[in-house]
Amino acid sequence: MSIVLRRATLGVAFLSLIDFSPAARAAEGEGWDWMVAPYLWAASIGTDVNADAPPAGTDSPFFSDIIDKIDGVFMARLEGQGDHFGAFTDVVFLSLADDKDHRLSHTESDLDAWLIDAAGVWSPDDDRARGLDLFAGLRYVDVDLAVQVDPVNPLFDTATIGTNKSYSDLMLGARYTWAFSERWGLTLRGDGSFGDTEGTWSASAMAQYRTSNGGWFFGYRYLSVELQTGDSKTELTLSGPAIGYGFSF
Repeated sequence: MSIVLRRATLGVAFLSLIDFSPAARAAEGEGWDWMVAPYLWAASIGTDVNADAPPAGTDSPFFSDIIDKIDGVFMARLEGQGDHFGAFTDVVFLSLADDKDHRLSHTESDLDAWLIDAAGVWSPDDDRARGLDLFAGLRYVDVDLAVQVDPVNPLFDTATIGTNKSYSDLMLGARYTWAFSERWGLTLRGDGSFGDTEGTWSASAMAQYRTSNGGWFFGYRYLSVELQTGDSKTELTLSGPAIGYGFSF
Protein backbone atom coordinates (compact mmCIF):
# COMPACT_ATOMS: atom_id res chain seq x y z
CA MET A 1 0.00 0.00 0.00
CA SER A 2 1.31 3.47 -0.76
CA ILE A 3 0.40 6.89 0.56
CA VAL A 4 0.53 9.92 -1.73
CA LEU A 5 0.99 13.40 -0.31
CA ARG A 6 0.43 16.08 -2.90
CA ARG A 7 0.33 19.86 -2.94
CA ALA A 8 -1.91 21.42 -5.56
CA THR A 9 -0.11 23.82 -7.85
CA LEU A 10 0.27 27.39 -6.65
CA GLY A 11 0.81 30.45 -8.83
CA VAL A 12 3.63 32.74 -7.64
CA ALA A 13 5.96 35.36 -9.05
CA PHE A 14 9.52 35.90 -7.85
CA LEU A 15 12.86 37.47 -8.79
CA SER A 16 15.61 35.24 -10.10
CA LEU A 17 18.28 34.74 -12.74
CA ILE A 18 17.50 32.78 -15.89
CA ASP A 19 19.47 30.66 -18.33
CA PHE A 20 19.65 33.21 -21.15
CA SER A 21 22.11 33.27 -24.04
CA PRO A 22 23.89 36.66 -23.88
CA ALA A 23 21.98 39.20 -25.96
CA ALA A 24 25.01 41.36 -26.65
CA ARG A 25 28.26 39.53 -27.26
CA ALA A 26 31.75 40.77 -27.97
CA ALA A 27 33.53 40.12 -31.22
CA GLU A 28 35.62 36.97 -31.52
CA GLY A 29 38.86 37.17 -29.53
CA GLU A 30 37.80 40.02 -27.19
CA GLY A 31 37.53 37.88 -24.05
CA TRP A 32 34.55 36.53 -22.18
CA ASP A 33 31.05 38.03 -22.02
CA TRP A 34 29.05 37.91 -18.79
CA MET A 35 25.29 37.94 -18.24
CA VAL A 36 22.95 38.40 -15.27
CA ALA A 37 19.20 38.43 -15.91
CA PRO A 38 16.64 39.28 -13.20
CA TYR A 39 13.14 38.12 -14.16
CA LEU A 40 9.65 37.30 -12.95
CA TRP A 41 8.61 33.63 -13.14
CA ALA A 42 4.87 33.01 -12.65
CA ALA A 43 5.58 29.45 -11.55
CA SER A 44 3.22 26.74 -10.38
CA ILE A 45 4.91 24.61 -7.71
CA GLY A 46 3.93 21.00 -7.07
CA THR A 47 5.27 18.62 -4.41
CA ASP A 48 4.40 14.89 -4.36
CA VAL A 49 5.51 12.37 -1.72
CA ASN A 50 4.86 8.62 -1.97
CA ALA A 51 5.46 6.35 1.03
CA ASP A 52 5.06 2.56 1.22
CA ALA A 53 4.06 2.69 4.92
CA PRO A 54 1.13 5.12 5.46
CA PRO A 55 0.40 6.31 9.00
CA ALA A 56 -2.23 4.34 10.88
CA GLY A 57 -5.58 6.02 11.36
CA THR A 58 -5.60 7.95 8.09
CA ASP A 59 -8.73 7.76 5.98
CA SER A 60 -7.15 7.42 2.54
CA PRO A 61 -3.82 6.77 0.82
CA PHE A 62 -4.29 10.12 -0.92
CA PHE A 63 -3.92 13.59 0.67
CA SER A 64 -4.44 16.61 -1.59
CA ASP A 65 -3.33 20.22 -1.19
CA ILE A 66 -0.69 19.53 1.47
CA ILE A 67 1.50 22.67 1.05
CA ASP A 68 0.06 26.04 0.08
CA LYS A 69 2.33 28.71 1.51
CA ILE A 70 5.73 29.90 0.31
CA ASP A 71 8.08 31.01 3.10
CA GLY A 72 10.92 32.08 0.83
CA VAL A 73 12.41 31.81 -2.66
CA PHE A 74 15.90 32.64 -3.92
CA MET A 75 17.50 31.98 -7.31
CA ALA A 76 20.76 33.24 -8.79
CA ARG A 77 22.80 32.58 -11.94
CA LEU A 78 26.20 33.71 -13.17
CA GLU A 79 27.43 32.84 -16.68
CA GLY A 80 30.52 33.66 -18.69
CA GLN A 81 31.13 32.82 -22.38
CA GLY A 82 34.23 32.98 -24.55
CA ASP A 83 34.64 32.18 -28.24
CA HIS A 84 34.13 28.44 -27.82
CA PHE A 85 34.11 27.79 -24.05
CA GLY A 86 32.14 29.10 -21.10
CA ALA A 87 30.80 28.22 -17.65
CA PHE A 88 27.82 28.91 -15.42
CA THR A 89 26.59 28.40 -11.86
CA ASP A 90 22.90 28.24 -10.87
CA VAL A 91 21.55 28.34 -7.30
CA VAL A 92 17.87 27.72 -6.46
CA PHE A 93 16.37 27.76 -2.95
CA LEU A 94 12.70 27.09 -2.11
CA SER A 95 11.01 27.11 1.29
CA LEU A 96 7.37 25.96 1.57
CA ALA A 97 5.16 25.31 4.61
CA ASP A 98 1.49 24.76 5.44
CA ASP A 99 -0.98 22.91 7.66
CA LYS A 100 -4.26 21.27 6.60
CA ASP A 101 -7.33 19.65 8.18
CA HIS A 102 -8.59 16.45 6.53
CA ARG A 103 -11.58 14.27 7.38
CA LEU A 104 -9.68 11.96 9.73
CA SER A 105 -6.33 13.71 10.16
CA HIS A 106 -4.41 16.97 10.37
CA THR A 107 -1.15 17.54 8.46
CA GLU A 108 1.69 20.01 8.98
CA SER A 109 4.22 20.14 6.12
CA ASP A 110 7.59 21.86 5.64
CA LEU A 111 9.89 21.75 2.61
CA ASP A 112 13.32 23.34 2.15
CA ALA A 113 15.11 22.53 -1.12
CA TRP A 114 18.43 23.60 -2.64
CA LEU A 115 19.28 22.93 -6.30
CA ILE A 116 22.78 23.95 -7.44
CA ASP A 117 24.13 23.54 -10.99
CA ALA A 118 27.75 24.07 -12.03
CA ALA A 119 28.73 23.33 -15.63
CA GLY A 120 31.16 24.03 -18.44
CA VAL A 121 29.89 25.12 -21.88
CA TRP A 122 31.27 24.31 -25.34
CA SER A 123 30.16 26.21 -28.45
CA PRO A 124 31.15 24.76 -31.84
CA ASP A 125 29.98 27.93 -33.65
CA ASP A 126 32.25 30.95 -34.01
CA ASP A 127 29.37 33.40 -33.55
CA ARG A 128 28.53 33.66 -29.85
CA ALA A 129 25.14 35.19 -30.56
CA ARG A 130 23.60 32.11 -32.19
CA GLY A 131 23.84 28.39 -32.80
CA LEU A 132 24.41 25.36 -30.59
CA ASP A 133 25.83 25.27 -27.04
CA LEU A 134 26.53 22.00 -25.21
CA PHE A 135 27.12 21.85 -21.47
CA ALA A 136 28.04 19.28 -18.82
CA GLY A 137 28.61 19.46 -15.08
CA LEU A 138 27.23 18.72 -11.62
CA ARG A 139 23.67 19.08 -10.30
CA TYR A 140 23.47 19.05 -6.48
CA VAL A 141 20.09 18.67 -4.76
CA ASP A 142 19.43 18.96 -1.03
CA VAL A 143 15.86 18.32 0.21
CA ASP A 144 14.49 18.55 3.76
CA LEU A 145 10.81 17.53 3.68
CA ALA A 146 8.69 16.65 6.72
CA VAL A 147 4.95 15.92 6.65
CA GLN A 148 3.51 15.36 10.13
CA VAL A 149 0.25 13.43 10.07
CA ASP A 150 -1.89 13.67 13.23
CA PRO A 151 -4.92 11.33 13.15
CA VAL A 152 -8.14 12.66 14.65
CA ASN A 153 -8.64 9.33 16.45
CA PRO A 154 -6.58 9.56 19.70
CA LEU A 155 -5.91 5.80 19.56
CA PHE A 156 -3.42 6.39 16.73
CA ASP A 157 -0.06 8.11 17.16
CA THR A 158 1.23 11.08 15.21
CA ALA A 159 3.55 10.04 12.37
CA THR A 160 6.07 11.89 10.18
CA ILE A 161 6.75 11.13 6.52
CA GLY A 162 9.52 12.78 4.53
CA THR A 163 13.20 12.91 3.70
CA ASN A 164 16.35 14.83 4.61
CA LYS A 165 19.12 13.99 2.16
CA SER A 166 21.55 15.41 -0.40
CA TYR A 167 22.07 14.09 -3.94
CA SER A 168 24.74 14.62 -6.61
CA ASP A 169 24.12 14.03 -10.33
CA LEU A 170 25.97 14.30 -13.62
CA MET A 171 24.12 16.91 -15.69
CA LEU A 172 24.10 17.05 -19.51
CA GLY A 173 22.27 19.55 -21.70
CA ALA A 174 22.12 21.70 -24.79
CA ARG A 175 20.60 24.95 -26.04
CA TYR A 176 20.18 26.46 -29.47
CA THR A 177 19.75 30.13 -30.35
CA TRP A 178 18.22 31.45 -33.57
CA ALA A 179 18.76 35.10 -34.53
CA PHE A 180 15.79 36.04 -36.73
CA SER A 181 16.96 39.64 -37.10
CA GLU A 182 19.39 42.08 -35.52
CA ARG A 183 17.10 42.43 -32.48
CA TRP A 184 14.90 39.31 -32.32
CA GLY A 185 15.95 35.77 -31.39
CA LEU A 186 14.79 32.53 -29.77
CA THR A 187 16.65 30.16 -27.42
CA LEU A 188 15.53 26.59 -26.68
CA ARG A 189 17.18 24.70 -23.81
CA GLY A 190 16.88 21.19 -22.42
CA ASP A 191 18.90 19.28 -19.83
CA GLY A 192 18.75 16.21 -17.61
CA SER A 193 20.77 14.64 -14.82
CA PHE A 194 21.32 11.18 -13.39
CA GLY A 195 23.22 9.67 -10.48
CA ASP A 196 22.02 9.81 -6.88
CA THR A 197 18.54 11.06 -7.87
CA GLU A 198 15.88 9.15 -9.78
CA GLY A 199 16.38 11.73 -12.54
CA THR A 200 15.87 15.44 -13.08
CA TRP A 201 15.09 17.39 -16.24
CA SER A 202 14.25 20.90 -17.34
CA ALA A 203 13.25 22.68 -20.53
CA SER A 204 12.69 26.29 -21.56
CA ALA A 205 11.80 28.36 -24.61
CA MET A 206 12.72 32.06 -24.47
CA ALA A 207 12.17 34.74 -27.10
CA GLN A 208 14.59 37.68 -27.00
CA TYR A 209 14.53 41.34 -27.97
CA ARG A 210 17.99 42.88 -27.95
CA THR A 211 18.92 46.35 -26.74
CA SER A 212 22.21 48.23 -26.51
CA ASN A 213 23.20 46.80 -23.10
CA GLY A 214 21.34 43.49 -22.95
CA GLY A 215 17.87 42.40 -23.91
CA TRP A 216 14.31 41.57 -22.93
CA PHE A 217 13.22 37.93 -22.87
CA PHE A 218 9.94 36.12 -22.33
CA GLY A 219 8.81 32.52 -22.58
CA TYR A 220 8.20 29.37 -20.57
CA ARG A 221 10.30 27.23 -18.22
CA TYR A 222 9.76 23.76 -16.65
CA LEU A 223 11.78 21.96 -13.98
CA SER A 224 11.20 18.47 -12.48
CA VAL A 225 13.20 16.67 -9.76
CA GLU A 226 12.50 13.09 -8.58
CA LEU A 227 14.18 11.66 -5.48
CA GLN A 228 14.13 8.25 -3.76
CA THR A 229 14.91 7.76 -0.06
CA GLY A 230 14.22 4.39 1.53
CA ASP A 231 10.47 3.79 1.42
CA SER A 232 9.55 7.26 0.16
CA LYS A 233 9.74 9.08 -3.16
CA THR A 234 9.60 12.87 -3.55
CA GLU A 235 8.90 14.78 -6.77
CA LEU A 236 9.22 18.56 -7.06
CA THR A 237 8.04 20.45 -10.17
CA LEU A 238 8.07 24.11 -11.16
CA SER A 239 6.55 25.41 -14.39
CA GLY A 240 5.20 28.62 -15.84
CA PRO A 241 5.82 31.73 -17.98
CA ALA A 242 8.76 34.05 -17.39
CA ILE A 243 9.66 37.60 -18.42
CA GLY A 244 12.64 39.76 -17.56
CA TYR A 245 15.67 41.74 -18.70
CA GLY A 246 19.20 40.39 -19.16
CA PHE A 247 22.17 42.68 -18.44
CA SER A 248 25.37 41.91 -20.34
CA PHE A 249 28.84 43.17 -19.42
